[in-house]
Amino acid sequence: MEIKEEPCRIKDEETEEQTDEVGNEASSQTEETFNSRKAGAKGPFICCECGKSYKKNSDLTRHMRFHTGERLLTCTECGKSYTEKGKLVSHMRIHTGERPYACSQCGKSFRYKNVLKEHLLSHTRGKPLSCDQCDKTFVYASNLSTHLKVHSGLKPHCCSFCGKSFSRLENLRIHQSVHTGVKPHVCSDCGRSFSSSSHLKKHQRIHTGEKPYQCSHCERAFISSGSLKYHQKVHTGEQQYQ
Repeated sequence: MEIKEEPCRIKDEETEEQTDEVGNEASSQTEETFNSRKAGAKGPFICCECGKSYKKNSDLTRHMRFHTGERLLTCTECGKSYTEKGKLVSHMRIHTGERPYACSQCGKSFRYKNVLKEHLLSHTRGKPLSCDQCDKTFVYASNLSTHLKVHSGLKPHCCSFCGKSFSRLENLRIHQSVHTGVKPHVCSDCGRSFSSSSHLKKHQRIHTGEKPYQCSHCERAFISSGSLKYHQKVHTGEQQYQ
């Protein structure tokens, strides 16, 4: 399959699964937001266009391609563009149907390496740690500990702006973006900004075409766990479609 280059084009496409990921995340960036980001920079290399900071100059250079319109690698099948060859190669598997990562235990194959790693857990170990308050189980003790806060009502992380408390620090940080307007996690493909790295990661699957959540009953795969759970109702009989 041929790979060609063309000037960067910002696309505004919606798919049936994008709505679940993007939600109501705003992409506007004000001067106040830029100043806030610069003041709380996590790295010494700061983008002068949007305020995003990086620990390495090479990461900043790659990010700047979005602003400068530097030539990108483009998929000849659908026209989507990428700044890195690896992302384009992963995306092209959607068109070719290639599944290069095979499970040595059962032979099942996957498009992405991280999906194979997740699948291997089903063979190597179960979920031995159980919550004594409900029927949920966990692989890691840290995840169980975090979950138990839901039952205990413990919320040690308090918002300094409004006093609202949260059981997890990450949830507090996401909440505080409502007060500060700061959304430091910027998509290098389209420039959209998000309050948390997890939201950005989910959004970027729109660009890469990655669908890590695969149905165990059929071959369909989804961008988010929420979309997968909704789909699985077809198999479990919880919801009937007309």
